[in-house]
Amino acid sequence: MSYAALQVDPTVLAEGVNLLWVLVVTFLIFFMHAGFAMLEAGQVRSKNVANQLTKNLLTWSVGVTLFFLIGSGVSSLVGGSGFAPAFGASAANDYVGWLFGAVFAMTAATIVSGAVAGRAKLRAYITYTILLAAVIYPVVTGITWAGAYISFGGESFHDFAGGMIVHGMGGIAGLTAAYVLGPRMGRYNDDGSVNVIPGHSLTFAVLGTLVLAFGWYGFNVGTAATVFTVTEEGTLALGAFSTVGRVAMTTTIAMACGAIGAGLAAWAKTGKVDTLYVANGLLAGLVGITAIPDTTTWWGAFVVGGLAGAQLPVVFGFVEKRLKIDDVCAVFPVHGSAGVLGTLLFPFVATSSSVGSVVNAFIAQLIGVVAITAWTVVATAAVWFVLKAVGQARVTPEHEQEGLDVSEHGVETYPEFGSGDSVVADGGSVSESIRTDGGSNK
Repeated sequence: MSYAALQVDPTVLAEGVNLLWVLVVTFLIFFMHAGFAMLEAGQVRSKNVANQLTKNLLTWSVGVTLFFLIGSGVSSLVGGSGFAPAFGASAANDYVGWLFGAVFAMTAATIVSGAVAGRAKLRAYITYTILLAAVIYPVVTGITWAGAYISFGGESFHDFAGGMIVHGMGGIAGLTAAYVLGPRMGRYNDDGSVNVIPGHSLTFAVLGTLVLAFGWYGFNVGTAATVFTVTEEGTLALGAFSTVGRVAMTTTIAMACGAIGAGLAAWAKTGKVDTLYVANGLLAGLVGITAIPDTTTWWGAFVVGGLAGAQLPVVFGFVEKRLKIDDVCAVFPVHGSAGVLGTLLFPFVATSSSVGSVVNAFIAQLIGVVAITAWTVVATAAVWFVLKAVGQARVTPEHEQEGLDVSEHGVETYPEFGSGDSVVADGGSVSESIRTDGGSNK
């Protein structure tokens, strides 16, 4: 008996493996929405949990639809390739690339919800999400990933996985929206002093942190989207996977050092190791490295992660006490300033083969940061100021005090412990409970 040699078309094999890899990491990035939902739900008051969960659900649902219909086309238009929306794909597998881009877009969108928690109207948030997914975020990707317009002295703006393009942009958008809305009731006293409004579940917040960290491997490592390429000789070679080990290593080290840096900074500041600072510091370390995991040295990952974590308590205190902006889930120090920091550190921690001129590379990074910041602030402020002007940005004081779960959704997240309807022990009729002020809850 004789056996013929197995013939494999390397082009077909490379395409199949690459598509499978992109789909797997895309699903991993999508799972980050579970992390965002838990992290944000844990950091808001119990009376606003359902509202925060609903915003996370609708961010994905509304945002991904608009990104499919309009946003992807706007990105390609700004990038110089003409208006090419996702629904105009010429081949079935072209949708894989769109979906990979969509999960990045929705990450930027959902960051904003944590900053405006507890007082933004649902319709206002959804309106902003529509515009972010359709125009605001696509313009950012259009001038960077799609168009690669930003450079200086032969050095191009470098953002491997969206440290500035996705996270920095989302954090800055969240801070801007929170500024326009104003702080939650009771956040500041008449003399300007700050009242702490703790979230209702530290457990949820830490669980969400770890889910996000798990999904982040898809975010960073997954950006090395091309596993195989086919050489001119018809043989297989590694594509972007030639640096995938470095990406995984720097992502892990920066994550760890972010938690350590935030914990040490909080300890130095208050004498206590604040759990929420440690959790958010871990995320800040991840954000800090996200723009540069493919080029950063091993020691650079320690530097970037540690600094990104250490700046968290400092920046949060500045935003809270100096700027008087109520950033509920600390989205700016976690995503905004950490994203800016990591992006600007690129030439200083990169391997020698990654940068020609340190000065020119830094200037290119600075131009990119300024351009993204300016566009995000102007576009976000315009939307929220218009909503505020027509009285549609913020819930009424009565609804805010009652809680957005009841006023916006008609539900209570924890009805057994609240003042809503209660069920008698024998399974009989449902009775309406009465609040202590004598008013009905219905």
